[in-house]
Amino acid sequence: MRIRITFSKQGALRYTGNLDLQHLWERAARRAELPLAYSKGFHPQPKINLAAALPLGFSSRCEAMDMKLENDISLDDLLARLQASLPPDIQVLKAEQVDDSAPPLQTQVDSAEYEVTFMEAVPSSELERKIASVMESTSLPRERRGKPYDLRPLIRELSLTPSLLPEGEGQRVFMHLAARENATGRPEEVLDVLGIEFEGTRIERSRLLFTAESLQ
Repeated sequence: MRIRITFSKQGALRYTGNLDLQHLWERAARRAELPLAYSKGFHPQPKINLAAALPLGFSSRCEAMDMKLENDISLDDLLARLQASLPPDIQVLKAEQVDDSAPPLQTQVDSAEYEVTFMEAVPSSELERKIASVMESTSLPRERRGKPYDLRPLIRELSLTPSLLPEGEGQRVFMHLAARENATGRPEEVLDVLGIEFEGTRIERSRLLFTAESLQ
């Protein structure tokens, strides 16, 4: 049985890495007495697969994970059982059964949406000018791990989110970035081309879009 779990990641767990997060879920599944399936070999690993690794320091309200079980179970009280076994900074939002023959979850991710909140006031007019300059660019040459690439095709949408606060306070930027294998846009790199320090922001992933959704 293959189940897909959607969950949020907040608070101190923003600084928990991908591997530690998988271990956390493995322990939670054991406490919830789920019949986890494991790989074969000398070092069996639980069949837990996250959709897309979340960078350290980012929060999220849309993480997705597939978990393979040895046998079918009822989903009626699964959310409650898992939540009781997890720290409060992780909230289980949804659990559903998915086709066991479907492609790996990671290969189905098409893009991701982010909300970037500025810790210090930035004039809206300045932000709008910088965003317009990025979106009007035909190319944004960058380098990642010593390899050149173009950031511009990875930016689907970039816009200023209206704020009800006084000018420049609590200002937020919306980003919709490609998240395919070997074609992933990163919010911190977009901030860099905007001339904004990554350390002066809070970044939250608000939505993961999968291939089937992108075709609708």
